[in-house]
Amino acid sequence: MFDFDWSIIEQSLPLLSQGIMVTLKITLTSIVLGMVIGTLLAVARISIYAPLRWLSAAYVNCFRSVPLVMVLLWFYLIVPQFLTKFLNLSPLTDIRLVSAMVAFTAFEAAYYAEIIRAGMNSVSKGQNYAALALGMTKSQTLIYVILPQAFRVMTPLLLTQGVILFQDTALVYIIGLADFFRTATNIGKTTGYEIEMVLFAGAGYFVVCFCVSLAVTVVKKRLKL
Repeated sequence: MFDFDWSIIEQSLPLLSQGIMVTLKITLTSIVLGMVIGTLLAVARISIYAPLRWLSAAYVNCFRSVPLVMVLLWFYLIVPQFLTKFLNLSPLTDIRLVSAMVAFTAFEAAYYAEIIRAGMNSVSKGQNYAALALGMTKSQTLIYVILPQAFRVMTPLLLTQGVILFQDTALVYIIGLADFFRTATNIGKTTGYEIEMVLFAGAGYFVVCFCVSLAVTVVKKRLKL
């Protein structure tokens, strides 16, 4: 019988908290920027202008057709110098963290775009016609009528996508970024408590994902979806 020793967790809390911060930075940045870009892509996909629809569709299909781990490597290996100049980053900036946030944002935007587009399509056309009949412009109709109703319907799906994103952040392991999972495994390897740390990391991901899943259920009930 394996004799577990969990004391290493308490001793490692300062390092683990740093790893958690990296995970949260990637997750929250990717959710916020991914939803903003995803909304723009979704609007472009239903635009009356064909070039906008084609460009948006090409972007979405491209990122939805390749593995996330490959996108991470693209941004880390191919474009770090471009990111440094484009974002005017300090030489002291951890390019791995920036690459990861950009890669996750670009990748998630494609998925958010499809979720948001589905939500917009779920709003009846009568709402659109009624807003236009009241004198609203197409932009006002989109902002004040279509998108609010679409986001209400999409909220559970957006939260679920956030959970998937949080789980996927562990993939930054491949570019050597010390997120929560990599920090835990590194501590385990250097101290000889690898099993305890891996189990602890798994428990951490489970608690967060389970709590958000419960929140999704509550939101569904409150919104009567």
